[in-house]
Amino acid sequence: MQRRTFLTGTLLGAAFAAVPLSTLMPTSASAATVTVGSLDDFQKAIDRAVPGDRIVLADGTYTVPSGGAIRVSGKHGTGSAPITIVSESRGGAVLHGERGFVFSDSSDITVSGFAFRQSTTLEIPASCPRIRLTRNDFRFSDISGLDWVVVRGDDAKIDRNRFHDKTTEGIFVVVDGPGSTAMAQRLHIFRNHFSDHSFAGANGGEPIRLGVSGRALSSAHAVVEYNVFERCDGDPETISVKSSDNTIRYNTIRDSRGGIVLRHGNRSTVEGNYLIGGTDGLRLYGNDHLIVNNYLSQLSGRALVIGSGTTRDHNSGETTEERRGNDACDRAVIVHNTLCGNSSTLSGETRDYEPRDAVIADNLLVGSAGSLVAMGKTTGFTWQSNILWGAASNGNIPSGGCRRVDPLLRQDSDGVFRLSAGSPAVDAATLGSPPVVDDIDGHSRGSTRDIGADEYSTLPPVRGPLTAADVGPNAS
Repeated sequence: MQRRTFLTGTLLGAAFAAVPLSTLMPTSASAATVTVGSLDDFQKAIDRAVPGDRIVLADGTYTVPSGGAIRVSGKHGTGSAPITIVSESRGGAVLHGERGFVFSDSSDITVSGFAFRQSTTLEIPASCPRIRLTRNDFRFSDISGLDWVVVRGDDAKIDRNRFHDKTTEGIFVVVDGPGSTAMAQRLHIFRNHFSDHSFAGANGGEPIRLGVSGRALSSAHAVVEYNVFERCDGDPETISVKSSDNTIRYNTIRDSRGGIVLRHGNRSTVEGNYLIGGTDGLRLYGNDHLIVNNYLSQLSGRALVIGSGTTRDHNSGETTEERRGNDACDRAVIVHNTLCGNSSTLSGETRDYEPRDAVIADNLLVGSAGSLVAMGKTTGFTWQSNILWGAASNGNIPSGGCRRVDPLLRQDSDGVFRLSAGSPAVDAATLGSPPVVDDIDGHSRGSTRDIGADEYSTLPPVRGPLTAADVGPNAS
């Protein structure tokens, strides 16, 4: 083993170096802590671990031998006393080799603070519920087609990690499940930093993919929140949702090719996200989605697409090829969003099956060129109390569904355009259901709501656009 400070002299190294994991990973008074300095001793300590134990690998560079692994097999912590496996300091234990950790038949395990540099996928299998990956740095070998982390076990947590620097096809985090149609349940992905995926292919380079077409009708109940995505250019979909009943909220996507795409599945919520200065925004397929309180600005592609389909509704009797097709977006509720300064604001598509019965209400659309609304064929849409402004034309929005009036936006220090005092958007929202209790900044909307993502307030935001300092291994 060659001891060294992790990435000394680099920005990442300065952020990680010599930060004890104990500062943020408390243990119970009865827990045993074992510190080891070799992979052999590390494996022995893991094999002996019982609930509440804490196994610490000393800082240094370690290479797992070819064909070997750090095995966590048949080990079970508890909810109140997990088995915790940590690096001595955040990023201080650097793991090279073909494989790192291999989990099987284990639960309530936390892995924290490692720098992963392996060349094969890290998998959380279906036999391993309640696995947590926290405060790690992921930069696997840059191998085409390599997905870095694949989750199949229930109740996993992936938080405060950094995923970065990939130039080839492959996904940072894939969520699947047991068998061919089920989804891992209740995954929580939060406070991570995803950056610098520069694969230039047509698809296959997402930071996060929740499911796949064959699992689209299965509910996952995943929550993806408070993450930052920067320069994620490996796919037109930064967060690709291909399952049902998920929540994507409070994330910030900056300067990235990809957006948030509900590609397959039903009943997902996209709430309170910032998409700023990239290419694509939100694209919707499937049924019964809620799109609320999002801010989309300075996007060079399509900001918000209500998708048409090659089919009306996916069903369990489809062929594989049919399932890969687009399901027309039906019964979406799109309310309290702000779309400002985008090349294309709100648009549709031209496949055979048109979207139906969507509600587009209380949104603020501002643009300087083209048309603010350019929908293809639709059926049964409700347009209500939207405000349109700017040199862009209204487009084909029904005249009764909007009014053209200056919303009196001001640009705050964080770059976000919010309402100013006296805006005609204040107290002008009219959609009664579903209730929207707060705005994108975390301010209460009260009984009379404002149009757009922002509720006028003189208070500082509770939630605002996130930066790299808010996420990753050193985040609170």
